[in-house]
Amino acid sequence: MKLVKWLLIAVLGLAAVLFVGGLFLSPQFKVTRSITIAAPADKIYALIADPRAWNRWAVWNQRDPQMKIEYSGPPSGKGATWAWQSKSEGDGRMTFTEAVPGRHVIYELYFPDFGTTSHGEIEIAPDGAGHRVTWAMNGNMGRNPLFRWLALNADSMVGNDFDAGLANLKALAEKP
Repeated sequence: MKLVKWLLIAVLGLAAVLFVGGLFLSPQFKVTRSITIAAPADKIYALIADPRAWNRWAVWNQRDPQMKIEYSGPPSGKGATWAWQSKSEGDGRMTFTEAVPGRHVIYELYFPDFGTTSHGEIEIAPDGAGHRVTWAMNGNMGRNPLFRWLALNADSMVGNDFDAGLANLKALAEKP
């Protein structure tokens, strides 16, 4: 009985440390990754400005082929929107809020499970014989101290997916 009591105290103590410690963490996060792609800016832009094209290079779509996706708004560029439901990748909605052909796409990303919105941009810039593609996302995990622990680890959690997605984008864009 003493062991159960001490285990319960230890679990409650750990929960308190996580909760109180989370209050002192920043809710802000930022993830940025880049890659150089030997392809014309317009070819790269076509793959990032059309939500339907993300199925071909974004890792989340590839990890869950059963993902339910609905598209709305224009087919590409500003106002293009896609929403998804996935058992393994979660539910979300992405809306392109600004798009400049050959230059960048800016988006708003909403995750109802967390009640959070983040903002991102995929920018295309000349780089030698190709183009430097930089994918950045920033957001705020809100007031929940436990979600702030996720913000602390956002770069390591999402960064690998950005790296893989950019590698897939590179492979697609560089195909003749």
